[in-house]
Amino acid sequence: MEIISGILLSSFLIIFVQSENLKSLPSCDFPAIFNFGDSNSDTGCMAAAFFPMASPCGETFFHQPAGRASDGRLIIDFIAKHLGFPHLSAYIDSIGTSYRHGANFAAGSSTIRRQNRTFFDGGTPFVLEIQTAQFHQFKARTAKFFNQANETRQFPRAEEFGKAIYTLDIGQNDIAAAIDRVGMEDSHQVISDIVDHFATQIQNLYKEGGRTFWIHNTGPIGCLAVTMHNTHNPVAGYVDKNGCVNYQNDMAKEFNEKLKNAVVRLRSQLPDASLTHVDMFSAKYELISNAKKEGFVDAGKICCGYHENGEHIWCGNKGIINGTEIFAGSCEDPSSYISWDGVHYTEAANRWIANRILNGSFSDPPIGIAHSCHNP
Repeated sequence: MEIISGILLSSFLIIFVQSENLKSLPSCDFPAIFNFGDSNSDTGCMAAAFFPMASPCGETFFHQPAGRASDGRLIIDFIAKHLGFPHLSAYIDSIGTSYRHGANFAAGSSTIRRQNRTFFDGGTPFVLEIQTAQFHQFKARTAKFFNQANETRQFPRAEEFGKAIYTLDIGQNDIAAAIDRVGMEDSHQVISDIVDHFATQIQNLYKEGGRTFWIHNTGPIGCLAVTMHNTHNPVAGYVDKNGCVNYQNDMAKEFNEKLKNAVVRLRSQLPDASLTHVDMFSAKYELISNAKKEGFVDAGKICCGYHENGEHIWCGNKGIINGTEIFAGSCEDPSSYISWDGVHYTEAANRWIANRILNGSFSDPPIGIAHSCHNP
C-alpha cells in the first residue's frame, strides 16, 4: 500500500510540475489564424457560395444575418477575440473582407471524407481536402501579389504562415453520415478511414508551413437538441441520463479516441510541430449535463425553428403545418438556450464553451491556446 501511495504521489508531482512549467511558457504572439471546419465555425462561406443566412440568424450580436448558423458569435469568433484578432473573414467572401490576420476556410455541411451527396442532398463541395487546397492557393497567390505590388495591408506576410495557428473543427457531419448508414457498412472501418483522411490533411498543411495546430474533436452528436427533442418513450438504454442518444454518442467517442491516437502519431511524424487535441465532446457534454445549473433551459429545447411530431421547419423558414403557414422564428431570450436551431449552439452556449477550452482545461497537452505553439 505504501509503495502504491508513493507511486501515486510521484505521478501527481510530475503532473503538477509539468502543469506549472506549461503555465510559465511565454505567449506565442500568433500573427494570424487559419481555420478549417464545418458549420460550427463557418463565418460566411456557405452564405457567400449559395444562399445567405435568413433572419433571425445573427440577431444577438450582429443584429443581422452574418453568415453564421447562430444568433451571434461562434466558438471560432471567441478564439479570434482571445488571441487579439478581428473576426475571421470567409475565404470565398469577396465583400468587405480582410485577410491580414488570417482566413477562414470552414464551410457548413463540410466533411473530412468526400460524400456521395450533392449540396441539396446534405452534401458539400467544401470537404476538408478542398479547404486545404484553397489554403494552398491562398498562400501561393498572396506571395505572388506581394512580389508584384508589395501590398501588406490586406494579407498575411509570407513569413507569418509558419508562425500562425491552424485551428480545425470538423468531423460531426462524417459521424452523422455514418449514423445514417448504421447496419449497411462497417462503422469501425469507416471511422478509421475518416481519421486517416484527417491526418493526411494535417500533413498537407504541415508541408505548407503550418507548425501549430489546435484540433477540436467532435461534440456529443447524440445530444443535438433536434434529436433529443424528438425522442419519445425510448426503450431502456437508448438514451442516457440527459436524454442523449447513446449509440450516436458512442460513435462520436470512437471517432474522438481514434482522432486522439492519430494526433499522437502525428507528433512523432512531425517533431517540430505542436499539436493540441481539444476535447470538445467533454466540454459540450458538461454544459448539457449542467444546463439549468449554468442558467440555461433544458438542453433539449430549441430557440429557433419548429420541430414537433416529426415536422421540421428550420430557423428562419416558412412551412405549412396542419394547413396553417408557420414562420420558424426565434425564442424571446436566446441567451437562455443552449441550442439555437436544433443542431447549432447559441452565442451564449458558444461563449460558455470557449471560456472552458481556451485556458487548456480540456486540452492534451493541458496548455492554453495562447501558448500552444510550444512543444512540451
